[in-house]
Amino acid sequence: MRIISTERSQVLAARVAEKLGTPLVETKFTRFPDGELYLKCRELDDETLIVSSIVDNDMFMQTLLAIDAADQSRNTLVVPYLGYSRQDKRFSPGEPISARAVARALSAGVERVYVVNIHDPGVLSHFGVPAKNVTIAPAVGGYIGDLRLKKPLVLAPDEGAIDFASDVAAVGGWDCDHLEKTRLSGEEVRIAPKTIDAAGRDVVIVDDIISTGGTLATAACMLREQGAASIHAACVHGVLTSGAYTRLRAAGVSSVVSSDTYENASSFISAASAIVTAIREDAHR
Repeated sequence: MRIISTERSQVLAARVAEKLGTPLVETKFTRFPDGELYLKCRELDDETLIVSSIVDNDMFMQTLLAIDAADQSRNTLVVPYLGYSRQDKRFSPGEPISARAVARALSAGVERVYVVNIHDPGVLSHFGVPAKNVTIAPAVGGYIGDLRLKKPLVLAPDEGAIDFASDVAAVGGWDCDHLEKTRLSGEEVRIAPKTIDAAGRDVVIVDDIISTGGTLATAACMLREQGAASIHAACVHGVLTSGAYTRLRAAGVSSVVSSDTYENASSFISAASAIVTAIREDAHR
């Protein structure tokens, strides 16, 4: 087996290769004057693991090119971050189901797909090959444990994210709750934990993705007013667009961390161990 990656997943691919004890193949990335992308992989084997986060359109195209470059081998695709996955329904006539379109395209030329903490697992049904969701909740919990907070309170940003938050909290047996928005008047809204008082607690807000961070920043300000001792934010996919990192820090969030599914300066958590475990489990079946 050989491992190749696209340009924005090089660090995670190297970590996966190290844990699997599998060679990482050098890949050259260039762009033609007209904007078209080009890549060239060095020597491949009869089995290839392709690691590629679809963080933008270029990475989507690079993924398709990488799969085609490995057309003489049996291919497994690891998509740590699946772009377009949040457009998973047709909300009005004439719209595409973008998640379906991307999944169908990525299915050609591969035998199996792994995705990390996809927002809606139902999207996996759009792949034309077996597809599995891999959670890194234990790794996020491990990072929180390393912070050595006193009685941390793990909070989901809303009720829909409570399952992920509960899995994270289970690592240390910590208290867990979700934030609830209450409208006090036409202009005033209160955001607070549903059942557990945040006063005096070290709060860690966890979610699968932080994009603009707007709601999280508002919640952080209110949690400070409610007496939280400290506020931290941890997520799987740190998209952090539109100045999200500075927005959160300015709102009083002491630390903002994410994983290497979306490689950036806040990627202090790795998805490599969870990915390797899933691959090995399926290999032994």
